[in-house]
Amino acid sequence: MKRNLLFLPLLIFFLFFLHPVHAQGDGPLVLVLTINGPITPAMHDYLSRGLQIAEQRDAEAVILELNTPGGDSQTMFNMIQAIRTSHVPVVIYVSPRGAMAGSAGAIITLAGHAAAMAPETAIGAASPVGAEGEDLSETLRAKATEITKANVRPLVERRGPEATRLAEEMIDKARAVSSKEALEVGLIDILADDLDDLLRQLNGFTVETAYGPRTLHTTGAVVNILPMTLIEQLLLMLTNPNVVLLLLSIGVQALLIEISSPGGWAAGFIGAVCLALAAYGLGILPVNWFGLVFLIIAFVLFILDIKAPTHGGLTMAGIGSFIVGALVLFNSPGTPEFQRVSIPLVILIAIIIGLTFAIILGFALRAQKAPIRTGQESMVRQRGIARTDIDPSGQVQVGSELWTAELAAGEKPIKRGERVEVEAVEGLRLIVRKAK
Repeated sequence: MKRNLLFLPLLIFFLFFLHPVHAQGDGPLVLVLTINGPITPAMHDYLSRGLQIAEQRDAEAVILELNTPGGDSQTMFNMIQAIRTSHVPVVIYVSPRGAMAGSAGAIITLAGHAAAMAPETAIGAASPVGAEGEDLSETLRAKATEITKANVRPLVERRGPEATRLAEEMIDKARAVSSKEALEVGLIDILADDLDDLLRQLNGFTVETAYGPRTLHTTGAVVNILPMTLIEQLLLMLTNPNVVLLLLSIGVQALLIEISSPGGWAAGFIGAVCLALAAYGLGILPVNWFGLVFLIIAFVLFILDIKAPTHGGLTMAGIGSFIVGALVLFNSPGTPEFQRVSIPLVILIAIIIGLTFAIILGFALRAQKAPIRTGQESMVRQRGIARTDIDPSGQVQVGSELWTAELAAGEKPIKRGERVEVEAVEGLRLIVRKAK
């Protein structure tokens, strides 16, 4: 019984994280993957895992439903390599209606052993850009364009000269076409309304793989949808600039809290984790690192406003510096729209951070103005009761303590039981006067 319990966590991990695929029925297995969003390394990991599972299950085909504006070119080439070396035929299906295979997505579509699109979809605009989304210089653009065309040409030559010319215009002139136009010139093989229609048209369709021609048999196919694992979803989320900015802001604030109040571990741990996750996203996204200078200046200004009596002036400057830094970091000219950070989110985060430091500043100023509550200095202006006649000395009770007391200069004698007020503290003696 105990041995079985030891395997329970492993079973939960397998079911929850790996999402194994089980075919049901006697028909051929068709594995469906869905990529919806920018092309990132997490997408390549997802595709590689799907192709591995498809080979293990002896699947008839893998259908990759694609809807992407583009993304990282190196990841695109890695995905193309995985598709072209797959034992299982890969069908790229641009769907649903209104979807697009833009930029890197267009070339991935052409790399499929079969290419299909839903009506009212688009493909193209595959001109190379820089790592930060900027336009390349004439020489670098020429080099990138030629190497991209050289990689695409073998993928489309079998489709005829018109398809090859259109594919090169997508790279040279950033041309984009509709699914109907792509089908007319032979750039894609099938125009399918939905997945069922696609499977119907794929039946009997012959594809050319690296291991020779293969005729697909999809009648009565068992369709299994392979979702992304939790880890893949997390890595995909970390390529969202809005999420990265949030993690960066939370991480820095948490570390500042840990530094200002050492001894705990929660704030430091949260800060380190958030910054590590943000660093992963910053390493993938096309960012302008100069923006980090403004972000660092912003947090320095927030801290200085706590130390210096500027009455919030530095906090306002810090908010402005934070907004500029975030926009420079993520929204530099040339950055694709889908990889830009939300301007309202930037402003909201800046205001929240500024208010947080303003609240901290308020507590700090209040603490500076608060009366001393410990030590002998805290006795001044406190009131007590005379326990003996004071003329010129005697004893008084202040709080729960009994003190030796002397009359303040010019004071008349104080009788036992009368209330007194502490005027000063001299060593272990209180200088008192009669309370008014």
